[in-house]
Amino acid sequence: MHTIFSCEVFPPKKTMGIDTIYKTLDDLKDIKPDFISVTYGAGGSADSGATLAIAERIRSVCGVEAVVHLPCLYMSRAKAEDILHKLRAAGIGSILALRGDIQSGPQPPHMPEAKPTGDFQHADDLVSFIREFDERQHDGKQFTLFGACYPEKHPESPDVISDIHALKAKVDAGVSRLISQLFFDNDAFYRFLERAHLASIEVPVEAGIMPVINKKQIEHMTAVCGASMPEKFIKILDKYGDSPEALRDAGIAYAVDQIADLVTQGVDGIHLYTMNNAYVAQRINDAVRSLF
Repeated sequence: MHTIFSCEVFPPKKTMGIDTIYKTLDDLKDIKPDFISVTYGAGGSADSGATLAIAERIRSVCGVEAVVHLPCLYMSRAKAEDILHKLRAAGIGSILALRGDIQSGPQPPHMPEAKPTGDFQHADDLVSFIREFDERQHDGKQFTLFGACYPEKHPESPDVISDIHALKAKVDAGVSRLISQLFFDNDAFYRFLERAHLASIEVPVEAGIMPVINKKQIEHMTAVCGASMPEKFIKILDKYGDSPEALRDAGIAYAVDQIADLVTQGVDGIHLYTMNNAYVAQRINDAVRSLF
């Protein structure tokens, strides 16, 4: 069975211009990922135009399958349908269906405050909507739907059992593949797979790996998504946190060790959170791709 290797990128800030991501994509295509996913923006507040343009570039110029993130909490049914039509027209057939993060704190001046529309409460609502959209087209085509999962449970979930039940609902609604949130403890991921199997969740699960290259950034990410930091990982941050080059190299080495163990244990796939850093992705790819 082929072990999937994929990457994630995100649209650059509007002040930087969309061209800045194209060099990253050109470098990423050289590692021949099975697909590249592109985010939509925190809370679904970003303009979908940049996401769609990047996805089209991934598919048409890079020759790689594109997976578009689609967070629904702040999206109306009409907006979702408009995006689905645009994706179809662009030949993009894969979507990562997400609820999206709840926005908190003051919004930037250029971005008006957004409120949940109420049309979609959870990701499984969006999944059901997309499946209904597919049926209305009457051409037999269906989007391939990915879903997100949290090895150490969603931060808003009361416990791991409730979290697995919510994940099962998402899969039953029509998700055929899962991508995990980042984690640094492989044992936590394996325990999650056991819970998923007991709940009869049998779709492939890709392990989300984020190489640490910035101490503050990774501490923020773990706080947001609820990922634990093993003692070995904390020691890396403590020792090399003030030395960017050393932290980058140690972070790459830690990610490579994680991936080697996961592939050895028969993981369905590795999804690399690149943070738009093609150099780090290439270093990791060079170290692990012979294992796949």
